Amino acid sequence: MYGKMCHAFVYSASVVSGLDPHPDEAVRVLRRAVELGITFIDTADAYGPCVNEQLIRKALHPYADDLVIATKGGVTRPGPDDWRPSGRPVFLRQRVELSLRHLGLECIDLYQLHRSDPDVPLAEQLGALAQMQQEGKIRHLGLSEVTVEQLKEARTHVDIVSVQNLYNLANRSAEDVLTYAEAENIAFIPWFPIATGELARPGGPLDGPSRLHDASPAQLALAWLLRRSPVMLPIPGTYSAAHLEENVNAALVRLNDKEFEALTAAA
Repeated sequence: MYGKMCHAFVYSASVVSGLDPHPDEAVRVLRRAVELGITFIDTADAYGPCVNEQLIRKALHPYADDLVIATKGGVTRPGPDDWRPSGRPVFLRQRVELSLRHLGLECIDLYQLHRSDPDVPLAEQLGALAQMQQEGKIRHLGLSEVTVEQLKEARTHVDIVSVQNLYNLANRSAEDVLTYAEAENIAFIPWFPIATGELARPGGPLDGPSRLHDASPAQLALAWLLRRSPVMLPIPGTYSAAHLEENVNAALVRLNDKEFEALTAAA
């Protein structure tokens, strides 16, 4: 699957509740992303809800052969900032069918279990997705926000090609998951990859290096991720084409060993 992905992603979670106030700009950003060589778009049915998937279809359908569309399902959104896991097989099937319709696809390239439901055995949740994979509605399966133990258990039931956990220069609580993913050649997709609020402050750990490289703190945060592991696939979301281009240009920032180690130690 790596052959169809690149290191700079877009539109992970730009819209998480309500309607996008600037849908035309969102469409322009998505189209610009593909023009810049982005080959992987990550979203979820809960973003909007459903708004992001529909915007992706409006902007990019029919999709280029080398474009990988990934989405997630397995949570409900009864209210703002209220995310509740729901892994009942009937619910997961419903969400996959809706995602197929909203994205205009017959088969979703990468479908990720958004959250594991503690009230439903993981084997049942993955079994439902595996059944739809056998039906040709899902090509690859991934997980989101899991522990190493959960990832290992999941792999006893189905083939897992990716894991998506919170991870960035300032928050490396999923370091053990990344280490396991790297050892097993599983794609690691860090959400919230640019945690630059504290990092970007004057005198902060990204202040000096950003001036040295003539790069923004956000670009350095992404460059650090790309340097950290060959299985790292960041997914910075954005509303603007200018910010998109800034994110993509982070791939041009090359950190040497000393700089990488200094950032690792400082943040």
